[in-house]
Amino acid sequence: MSHLERWEERFSAPGYLFGTEPNAFLRSQADLLQPGMAALAVADGDGRNGVWLAQRGLDVHAVDFSPTALAKARALARGRGVTIRTELADLVHWKWPAEAYDAVVAIFVQFTMPDERSRMFAGMKRALRRGGVLLLEGYRTKQLEYGTGGPRNAEQLYTRDLLEAEFGDLADLSIREYDAELDEGERHAGMSALIDLVGRK
Repeated sequence: MSHLERWEERFSAPGYLFGTEPNAFLRSQADLLQPGMAALAVADGDGRNGVWLAQRGLDVHAVDFSPTALAKARALARGRGVTIRTELADLVHWKWPAEAYDAVVAIFVQFTMPDERSRMFAGMKRALRRGGVLLLEGYRTKQLEYGTGGPRNAEQLYTRDLLEAEFGDLADLSIREYDAELDEGERHAGMSALIDLVGRK
């Protein structure tokens, strides 16, 4: 079974794989996200984060490689009375637009190996307008001890050194490492080893 087929199978199950409420870290950064901002929701899955951004008045472009997930995201948006623009895209090969967004949001985008991940991170920075904000959350390598979500390959997990190397050229950068209990659908549940990044271009 291919990577896409696995995710299509997961997203085809009833309900929402990661729940319908936004990621806790993203919600904590609400003050940085103002109505009218153009936002890119990277690998947004079935829409919980993109729809929340739209509810806050942002102009949301949600991209993912799963057509089933994007259909659910549009349904969630309709149910919440908002609109999001969705695009089916393989983010490893997607042509990232230049300086198109005021905010780029990447929550648990950990499906790539190091060489592909570097290209994707470069795309995220390329997509940000000057002064734009990047919000990224992922699992640290310690997450392998918890086993409560995320990839089982350490190469796909994040470290402070990795994020500093990839995003150190941003004008402003804050990275926080901590452990916390997650309750974000069946795939992100339980004590977790997290790392958050807030950057500005």
